[in-house]
Amino acid sequence: MEKTKLKASERKNLTKSETKKIRREGLIPGVFYSKNNKPIHIDVVDKEINSLVFTSKTHLISLELEGHEEYECIIKDIQFHPVTDKVTHFDLLGLTKGEKIKLEIPLQLVGTAVGVKEGGVIQHVMHKVEVECLPRNIPEHIVVDVSGLKLGDSFHISDLNYEDIEFMVPKESLIVQVTHPKVKEEAAPTEEEAVGEELTEPEVISKGKKEEEEED
Repeated sequence: MEKTKLKASERKNLTKSETKKIRREGLIPGVFYSKNNKPIHIDVVDKEINSLVFTSKTHLISLELEGHEEYECIIKDIQFHPVTDKVTHFDLLGLTKGEKIKLEIPLQLVGTAVGVKEGGVIQHVMHKVEVECLPRNIPEHIVVDVSGLKLGDSFHISDLNYEDIEFMVPKESLIVQVTHPKVKEEAAPTEEEAVGEELTEPEVISKGKKEEEEED
């Protein structure tokens, strides 16, 4: 995985008014923390952090912070505005060389399933999976090849083959399956409706006979 550089500035003023001010200026507040360092409050340009958040890839970040050494880290947590979905805060976790880390990796489907050509429908159940691995083995995404799936087939965590990664979910966890398309069935009449229909028909016939007698 290639490293992505992220330039940040250290924040000294942590008041709410200052936080609102930097957001209006197009900056996003965040925190960098690691095992061997005290938390550092930072801010970055919104466009820079957005490119790392709104993507289907996992990024290994090289944090450039004036007055500090360069830190290797990953995005650990993101907070969004409840209405606009804009990033409002983020956490960066520093990595330690030779020490494994747990993080979520996107699952990317590739290929066209045979079952889809047979009239089936792809159901993508799991979109991310938690893994544990060394920083150097962090993948941008986990590839799931669905091209061999027939109608009724499914793909589970146990079907993945990654030697340097440990999956932190049960092996039987379902990732994707090819199912029959749902057919909307016409609801059968209830017992009361059926009885109502039976009672209605004789009344119509009876009325018809009465009208014939009056005409005669």
